[in-house]
Amino acid sequence: MSDPDRPAGTGRLMTVVAWAALLFGLWLWGREVTDVPMGISGGPTTGDVAAVGRPAEADLPPAVKPLTGALPQRIDIPELGVQAPVVGRGLDAQGAVDPPPFDQAGTVGWYAGGVKPGAVGTAVMVGHVDTETRPAVFYKISTMRPGETVRVIRDDGKVAEFTVDDVRVLPRAGFDAQQAYGSRQSDRAELRLITCGGTFDRTSHSYTANVVVSAYLTGTGL
Repeated sequence: MSDPDRPAGTGRLMTVVAWAALLFGLWLWGREVTDVPMGISGGPTTGDVAAVGRPAEADLPPAVKPLTGALPQRIDIPELGVQAPVVGRGLDAQGAVDPPPFDQAGTVGWYAGGVKPGAVGTAVMVGHVDTETRPAVFYKISTMRPGETVRVIRDDGKVAEFTVDDVRVLPRAGFDAQQAYGSRQSDRAELRLITCGGTFDRTSHSYTANVVVSAYLTGTGL
């Protein structure tokens, strides 16, 4: 999160380091170098910001049949008041996914080399948590709770409606790419929203964790 006591000029360096760690995890996951099995069990990994896993009593809707692939154009998160454009991002020269530019902190990046939102599998979207001067698009996603809604407006005119079923804070040390990006159920259309979290480490100029919001397709609209 934003740190009002952060020395001037360190914000951009912090963001670069944080994105490098996150996107390196995605790069490894895409190359299937992890030996963690598919599927996640147990509660969430705890971290430095408020986040919860699925409560035992959560009454969540059933998953619906995945859609055919289409490109995402916008993401809406009603509970957070977020309405943001989505842009596809590819790999940079180092083999990591390019995040949205620093001057587009209100834009969400979708990993275009992966699953399209609404299609079977796990679609991954990333956003900045803050900049040197203000909160960014995913500043509040650590406050999301199971049962809340994420809508992705697609270029085929359909709206993929996802229900949050899990929020985790994964420590940067020993970052588990499979736990962050792997499908929870192989036959569902799933979505991950990911940003930086935890506390700001002034020594490494990076956040100590990543916030990972997991959701699955529960409805479609036009």
